[in-house]
Amino acid sequence: MPRKSPITLLMIVLTSFLFLSACSSESGSEAKAEKKEEDKYEKLVKEKNKELELEPLELTSYSEEVGAALKNPEYKEFAANGQVAVQGEVEKYSELKSGYAWIKVRSKEDGPAGNDLEYYTPIKEGKFKQSIRLFNGEGEYKVTVQLPSTDSENYYYDLASFTVHNVNPNAERDVTYTPFGQEADLTLDLESSYINGNEVFHLKGEAGSLSDSDTIMLKLNKESDMWKHVMPLKDGKFSYEVPLFYGKGLHELEVLVPDKERGNYYQTATTILIDNESDRTMSPIEYSKTYEERGVALEYPRYGGEESDGIFSVKGKIDPQAEFGPETDHIYITTKKGEDEALDVIPVEDFTFDDSFYLRFGPGTYEVTLSVPEIKEENSDYFRYYGFAKFEVESTGEDKRDLLPSRGVQSDAPQITELAKELTEGISGEREKAKAVYDYVAKTVSYDVNKLETDDFRWDDSALKTLDSKTGVCQDYSYLAIALLRASNMEARFVEGNAFGGFWPQKHAWVEVKVDGGWLTMDPTWGAGYIKDDKFVAAFNEKYFDPNTAEFEKTHNRTGVSY
Repeated sequence: MPRKSPITLLMIVLTSFLFLSACSSESGSEAKAEKKEEDKYEKLVKEKNKELELEPLELTSYSEEVGAALKNPEYKEFAANGQVAVQGEVEKYSELKSGYAWIKVRSKEDGPAGNDLEYYTPIKEGKFKQSIRLFNGEGEYKVTVQLPSTDSENYYYDLASFTVHNVNPNAERDVTYTPFGQEADLTLDLESSYINGNEVFHLKGEAGSLSDSDTIMLKLNKESDMWKHVMPLKDGKFSYEVPLFYGKGLHELEVLVPDKERGNYYQTATTILIDNESDRTMSPIEYSKTYEERGVALEYPRYGGEESDGIFSVKGKIDPQAEFGPETDHIYITTKKGEDEALDVIPVEDFTFDDSFYLRFGPGTYEVTLSVPEIKEENSDYFRYYGFAKFEVESTGEDKRDLLPSRGVQSDAPQITELAKELTEGISGEREKAKAVYDYVAKTVSYDVNKLETDDFRWDDSALKTLDSKTGVCQDYSYLAIALLRASNMEARFVEGNAFGGFWPQKHAWVEVKVDGGWLTMDPTWGAGYIKDDKFVAAFNEKYFDPNTAEFEKTHNRTGVSY
């Protein structure tokens, strides 16, 4: 390889030098601009201090009692450039009832970031030091430094007070933590405790001294309105999308941590001010004690009043460490619109639920309640469940209450739609289609006597389950028949009532289907056969397809429709 001449090498060096010089020159100009701006405020500080009589700061008599002194600040009244350092020491610090100095900062004029802010500064080996940003920008501030009592818990005495004139217009509000917050090792992913928001504020942080069995409480205030919410920790961390429910203006968000001395009690750890830019108001979700007791974490929705086109989703998790956490394999959803009410059920898999349900009663406001099931060891023919969250949803969807899939009626499942098509192939009349479904269910499904006698009812009993097992009780006959009818685009509904087949009435279910504009009754369970000597005898009959009303009512008492 040929050697470069000295001139060539010199050119390379010069080129590199010129390139670096250009970069260096640009950053240098920025630094100069910043320094010029800083010098401007420092100059204003000097000018303001010349106007003031810089009298030495005086300490209260309590300083002598505990041997306290302030190294900074030095004066009773002075000017500052955006921030102030407070530094002191306490000789008899071991006698204090608390390990924190309490510093209160109050702005003379109300500003966007409020007019006061408090600091709890740790006293370590008798020394404390705190940098304070003057949160409302330019203006006058009163600062009071207090030290703990040597006699009483949670009691403080004044050490000194001074006045600061801030010449810098920049408003920056420190994130401060109470002793409870500091003892929980709480830190928020924020640089300022005054921020702008738009409908939702993303809160993120960690509490290093808390365990995953602990929870964090949020308290949101705006004027007379207040919302509370408890959220879990995962590996000491937490994250939550906080809805700014109350429209445009300042929302105060308190973050609270558990009080270790008192069970089920929380103490304020820090406070954040959020200026919401949106005019939109939202409805808070109402949470019950069950929410925390059963370890539920609702991820969606975050607030009530959302709009829907007739179908709505919920998403969340169940804490596996919570009471009955591993046993909670489904949740219930109750939707109410006026006098109409429906119950849906969605599964919980791997401690997670994420599914949708229909707002089946047409346009309007729905009250939605989410519930966890009662966990019981014995079988029964009823299910109890406990509400953990309640909210409203505004729906614009159509009223298709008797056509849409519902709890136990998977009329949109491929197995159901294919079978319905097969059963009604070549049949045009609605009555004939309904009869084809009745015939299939009554002839195909055998009655499960053991299920009736042992009350072996399950939350996931359904049309699909019945189609697969080809056995069931009255509810299961009805589920399958209704699913096949709805899959054939025929309105059908689940009728609850009592049947008089023996000495005592028993709970019973059958079907009503709309045929040629009117409701036709069918009972495929009684059309399938009968029980003799505790065994099912298959004996198909057509008597219970569109039966004579008077005759039917001798054995069947209708109490209502279940959705």
